[in-house]
Amino acid sequence: MLYAQKTPAQKRLELRKMLASGDIKQFPGAYTPLSARLIEEKKFDGVYISGAVLANELGFPDVGLTTLSEVAQRAGQIARVTNLPAIVDADTGFGEPMNVARTIQEFEEYGLAGCHIEDQFNPKRCGHLDNKNMVDLETATKRIRAAAEARRDSNFLIMARTDLRGISSLEETIDRIKALVDAGADAIFPEAMKDLSEFEAVCNAVDVPVLANMTEFGKSELFTKEQLAAVGINMIIYPVTLLRSSLGAMEGVLDTIASTGTQEGYVDKMLTRARLYDLVDYEAYNQFDTGIFNFEVPDRFTS
Repeated sequence: MLYAQKTPAQKRLELRKMLASGDIKQFPGAYTPLSARLIEEKKFDGVYISGAVLANELGFPDVGLTTLSEVAQRAGQIARVTNLPAIVDADTGFGEPMNVARTIQEFEEYGLAGCHIEDQFNPKRCGHLDNKNMVDLETATKRIRAAAEARRDSNFLIMARTDLRGISSLEETIDRIKALVDAGADAIFPEAMKDLSEFEAVCNAVDVPVLANMTEFGKSELFTKEQLAAVGINMIIYPVTLLRSSLGAMEGVLDTIASTGTQEGYVDKMLTRARLYDLVDYEAYNQFDTGIFNFEVPDRFTS
């Protein structure tokens, strides 16, 4: 009730342990606190919070328009309600190395378990789009070094994302990845790999966990958990899947209302009132104070 039972420190330690286990872990993308609770209920390993999704939810494209305070506050709201470790997209770190340092400490304060910082500069692009603007290697490593030095909890995960493969060779991308690990990255996010062999080459090149981004409509095929595990991947994210699914359902019900004058034909596809109340744990609040919530939760109201 109100908050997750586990503290941020506990969740960070658990993230470190799961990455050290050698088993592949799945992190669906949450864009609301309630979606994070659903991810936990379905027994996934962790929660991912996409910068693109947070920007889209504000009505912006993913070009670096969101601020640190907007991202940190929303990410903190999501992390608060789940016992799973939550990793947030820090984009380019929201500024120069000193800004990156503040970003890390803000995320620690908001209860996140880790973040990733990329090597683009504004106006940035979604990782699976062309014409990305890349910083030089010195700037990229300074960001990671600042992040690693700024954290106060050594278990807070600093992940380096590189988008270099979109404009350069795999060999140059791997050289940059090695430099990012040397600068202090605890894990690597190689964006827009072209096939499984490229993921495998990255995994073989470094001795830290490697993440695979399985986003729909991107440059990478939607590989299975088993396929990615076979080449050495440690983490999989599904960053925009729930947002796209939710918006697709919203569009469908709005079309139904517009065409028939009622949502009745779509009701069977909706989450029931009882199921929604279960997710927000009405019963726990009812037991806490029966003077506030002292009613039975029906499966569906008919009036």
